[in-house]
Amino acid sequence: MPPKKRSSGSGTPPSKEAKLSNKKESSVLSPEKHKEKDPEFVDLCKDLSLSNVVCDQAWMRWESMANIVNASNKHLWGASVFISAVESENVTFTFTEFQKAVGLSIKQFLTLVRKLDESLDTISPKVNSAVTRLEKKYEVSLALYQRFVKTCAKIYSVPDEGKRQELLHCSWILFLLAKGSVLQMEDDLVIAFQLLLCALEFYIKHCSSSLLQPLYKSTRSPPTRTSRRNKAKPRPNEMDVQLLETLCKESDCSVDEVKNIYQSSFCAFLDSMGLSGSQELPAVETLSKSYEALYHKSKDFDARLFLTDDETLSPVKAEFTKVEMTPRKNPSGEENVSIPPQTPIRATMHSIQQLRVELTSVSDRPSVILMGYFKNCTVDPSEDITKRVDRLTQLFCQKFAQAVGQRCEGLGKKRFTLGVQLYYKVMESMLKSEEKRLSVQNFSTLLNNDAFHSSLLACALEVVLATYVGYSLKNGGSESPEMNLCFPWILDVFQLHAFDFYKVIESFIKAEPTLKHEMVEHLGRCEQQIMESIAWKSGSLLFELLRLSREDGSGEQAEPPATLNQPLQHNHTAADLYLSPVRPSRRVAPPPPPPAAAAAAAAVAEADIPALPPSHPPAPGTRQHRSNSLSLFYKKLYRMAYLRLKMLFSQLLTSHPELEVIIWTLLQHTLQNEYELMKDRHLDQLMMSAMYAICKVKNVDLRFKTIVTAYKELPNTNQETFKRVLIRDGQYDSIIVFYNLVFMQKLKTNILQYASIRPPPLSPIPHIPRSPYMYPSSPLKVPGGNLYISPLKSSRLTPAAMTPRSRILVSIGESFGTSDKFQKINQMVSSTDWPLKRSLAGDSIPKPLKRLRFDADGQDEADGSKPNGESTLDKKLAEMSSVRNRMQEQKMKEEAEKEDPEP
Repeated sequence: MPPKKRSSGSGTPPSKEAKLSNKKESSVLSPEKHKEKDPEFVDLCKDLSLSNVVCDQAWMRWESMANIVNASNKHLWGASVFISAVESENVTFTFTEFQKAVGLSIKQFLTLVRKLDESLDTISPKVNSAVTRLEKKYEVSLALYQRFVKTCAKIYSVPDEGKRQELLHCSWILFLLAKGSVLQMEDDLVIAFQLLLCALEFYIKHCSSSLLQPLYKSTRSPPTRTSRRNKAKPRPNEMDVQLLETLCKESDCSVDEVKNIYQSSFCAFLDSMGLSGSQELPAVETLSKSYEALYHKSKDFDARLFLTDDETLSPVKAEFTKVEMTPRKNPSGEENVSIPPQTPIRATMHSIQQLRVELTSVSDRPSVILMGYFKNCTVDPSEDITKRVDRLTQLFCQKFAQAVGQRCEGLGKKRFTLGVQLYYKVMESMLKSEEKRLSVQNFSTLLNNDAFHSSLLACALEVVLATYVGYSLKNGGSESPEMNLCFPWILDVFQLHAFDFYKVIESFIKAEPTLKHEMVEHLGRCEQQIMESIAWKSGSLLFELLRLSREDGSGEQAEPPATLNQPLQHNHTAADLYLSPVRPSRRVAPPPPPPAAAAAAAAVAEADIPALPPSHPPAPGTRQHRSNSLSLFYKKLYRMAYLRLKMLFSQLLTSHPELEVIIWTLLQHTLQNEYELMKDRHLDQLMMSAMYAICKVKNVDLRFKTIVTAYKELPNTNQETFKRVLIRDGQYDSIIVFYNLVFMQKLKTNILQYASIRPPPLSPIPHIPRSPYMYPSSPLKVPGGNLYISPLKSSRLTPAAMTPRSRILVSIGESFGTSDKFQKINQMVSSTDWPLKRSLAGDSIPKPLKRLRFDADGQDEADGSKPNGESTLDKKLAEMSSVRNRMQEQKMKEEAEKEDPEP
């Protein structure tokens, strides 16, 4: 084939200057190209410096929504422009410029975007991520500004309004510059607030004493002799420790953490601004000019406008955050004690302070008791545990600095240390519980399991990270995992299998009774995320376990449908799931599995082969139990899937109640037999597909759009679930495409059976138990009576510090004695049959009182033993025990042994 002739000179490639000229022309709006569009729309695009391409896209988007959404043309134009610019990654305006051009506040804009999504379902994940990040940053900035104003009112005493405004402007803008310089993740409420305290310290230290309130005037350190003599000579910025401690005390903030961020980040920021050795306050014009450059670079909203109460940043007056509360009225006769409203910052700082108080007496090294457990192991795990913690410390701090800010590694170390303290505390509690349950002290199998330790430490760190994030501001955030500390960030940091992490969650909650209600809910939500999607990612240990369970019947098994309507027992522990030492079974052992099957199971993980400690060899006639982690996983998965299905069903198909069990049967069949459909997908995608399929074969008119609309109303849902579904080989599309090309093709034969005369047998409806995560602060009702008990806790408040509400909850005064006496009362009551009780109506015939059961897992823990107490109260209680109780002592011991669950 002859070579092609070179083109003549007329076809020479354009020069570099010509390319730049063409690019400039395409990026500049040409009004003559948009004569068919509304002139006001074209003017709006010109004001926002849009390109011709983005202008055309925005106009087409507006035409598709103009007759559907009830809003002004200008507002719809604005929404179309914003969406098109973000989609094309060609944003040529700041968000404040956009707001000014279309006349929308942030709250109005967010409401309009949600309205468009509900009506048209046109908001892509990329746009949703940008809007979510904007909303989160606004909420954090608003909370910080509101706290800034209140704090400044306590700091400054400036009669001149002009001077006061200048101080506020300078302090706030300096903080904004510091936040933009130090933090990559600007929606971190705690670190941003700590930077705000650093900025306030800088201004208090440099302004005149006549402008300060007495508290800060007296705590400010006097200038040193050297600084008086050499005022003109620049000196490194020195932290006023006494002043910083006062600010932290007034704000319930950790002094150590603020000092750390001051030395590691704020001083470096002052150096970059040329303020480190300055003895004078910077001019507001200089600071504002620096912020102007930062603001245009980020294309964000102008946070300086908070200072002028600009309408673009004004919050809706009727809105309150979830944690804000109106102070309760005090009962008559009580002294008037003011209960401040729980703002986001105050609530977060209070949660952090509570966590620190709980861990005050806990070391970041194993306790003497833990070391005793380690030494009792056949293989001492102490060295491995220490090395693992040291290795994960470096890894965590490195990833933390990458996500938050390169100079924040020290803060990451402090948070990791809190996590390590909680890790050792919970581990000790777990081992004590296991020792009591199994009557063994050799936990070599469990304590030498790397997955167990990594999961337990990760769970402790998740508690710490979630506490610092704050519960009121956790909805939303960056969609990028490396820029978001929320779950499952910690799994990515530790390279931890989600299935391994799941095993420890329930036992962690049971072992740490001081967890707040919100934290228990958060960990429960983490477990749900694992079951619905995270555990089903490619490379997950779950698929290997499922494969082995199919290949040989001796491996772990998924939950059989026949047991779905049986109650879910919550007597398992992390030690069971990670195969800790187990007690010999009293039952006769069945024939052992073939050697090949055992070898296949061993290939999954060494921990999947149970082993008694060497000091306790298997007794004759006993067998060793496999981990039941897969079975338990499927039990919880089925129950969660059915609850989600029932919620969606109640919104769409109440007129066809007979379809609920049919849809559930198809979904359950898919999860059990076609689990490969879950790989890199979400449980709800299969749920919605199953609902649509059954309605199709049953001739019930239900469209996918209707299903998706109702699905968005369910709690904890994400639009990516139905907008971005894996089709094949990294190709993603909508859930409708997934249904047509994947779900229906795979299950077509099974789906059509439900339209036949002889449909498949229906799966039982799962038994829905009470949540295993009993909230420590909630009273529990004792079965068989109108009696409630609350867990025993050490009071953190003195009687003088109690609020009227907390004082009402105290039934016995502080002078009664130590907490040991309450424990003895509980022990006495739980081990005693009360023979008689007085009738409330004053009947002459007494009635027998049923035995009270103070149990944690729904099982009777009474053993008939008498407590060892010498106090008068103990003797009085002992006298109430009847002769009948003493006669039945032996019988109760036998019952307790029968009721004690097999591991």
